[in-house]
Amino acid sequence: MKKQDVAVVFGTRPEAVKMAPLVHALRASRYLKPVVIVTAQHREMLDQMLRIFDIVPDYDLDLMRPNQGLSELTARLTLSLDDVLKEVKPRAMLVQGDTTSVLAASLVAFYHRIPVGHVEAGLRTRDMRNPFPEEMNRVLTGRLADWHFAPTRSAVDNLLEEGVRADSVFMTGNTVIDALLEARKKPEAAARAVAPGRRMVLVTTHRRENFGEPLANICLAVRQLLEANSDLDVLFPVHPNPNVSAVVHAVLSGHPRVTLCEPLDYLSFISAMDAAYFVMSDSGGVQEEAPALGKPVLVLREETERAEAISFGVAELVGTDTSRIVQRAQNLLSSGEDYRQMATGASPFGDGHAAGRIVSILERSLSGNTSSEQGLLQMET
Repeated sequence: MKKQDVAVVFGTRPEAVKMAPLVHALRASRYLKPVVIVTAQHREMLDQMLRIFDIVPDYDLDLMRPNQGLSELTARLTLSLDDVLKEVKPRAMLVQGDTTSVLAASLVAFYHRIPVGHVEAGLRTRDMRNPFPEEMNRVLTGRLADWHFAPTRSAVDNLLEEGVRADSVFMTGNTVIDALLEARKKPEAAARAVAPGRRMVLVTTHRRENFGEPLANICLAVRQLLEANSDLDVLFPVHPNPNVSAVVHAVLSGHPRVTLCEPLDYLSFISAMDAAYFVMSDSGGVQEEAPALGKPVLVLREETERAEAISFGVAELVGTDTSRIVQRAQNLLSSGEDYRQMATGASPFGDGHAAGRIVSILERSLSGNTSSEQGLLQMET
């Protein structure tokens, strides 16, 4: 039997992490095979992930341009993906999360009458402008998708409340945990050394809504924490976007206990998370990954669509106000009991088998075998 093509579209480092387990699971399928299409708006960071996960794209659109606007990116994505789909004609398409690539790919697939599976479906803040434009991207993708692969029960509930058909919603867990557990086995992911008597805090920030004053406030908070804690070191991998790098270097460059470096490859980043005392980040993926490693996360955003981490007590929403960041970070540094309550290693985001569940669902759906084992039963709650 000839395997059916499933297009797998991604373009950023977080998407690559979460789609890599699906590419591997599709490779192992008896009925399906992946056609990997990378949009590559994060060129260098994406290439790192492709090497780590041994993925060679079938199509590389190479759409990264300095400071390109959303309208320009959307237009170029739409035209480029349209050309690819005219050639490939896949049986289905998989997209992940909430990037502009996700929305553009889903829309072009709809135009070509190609069914779409949305991986990590159902995340919501209920504020269409926060995060911008991600909330809008995932909501609109939810209207275009045929399969909704929700990571948690909360995500399932969000979709059902919006009127999405229950038989198209599947609670699978999050593929980010699949990738993390597999990658952690590699020697390169072993926790990096921290000098005796020292504590290291890992900081990352890249989101568009934090450009400008919010990012400056975050960096000022980092400086204040360093001044108040002589045993503290900070590792800050700096996103290459000049809206990020210019501000971070202006505030923190030259401090003897801050290491500003280029973005770490995935295995090195896992190593850094594993070694950190806690993490401060605006990254969605970090909110999922760090708790699975037993690391508290202070979320540098005003809202989060990953409320499960907050309700589990393994992450705290601190926003971008300098004084609040300092207060909550200092609490973790000073109170052993508060730290232990957050550093539990509990994760609400999956068990490492999400990719296998998703591919099994696709195999049944595309073969016409629509058994009664649908939605809501795919992962134990």
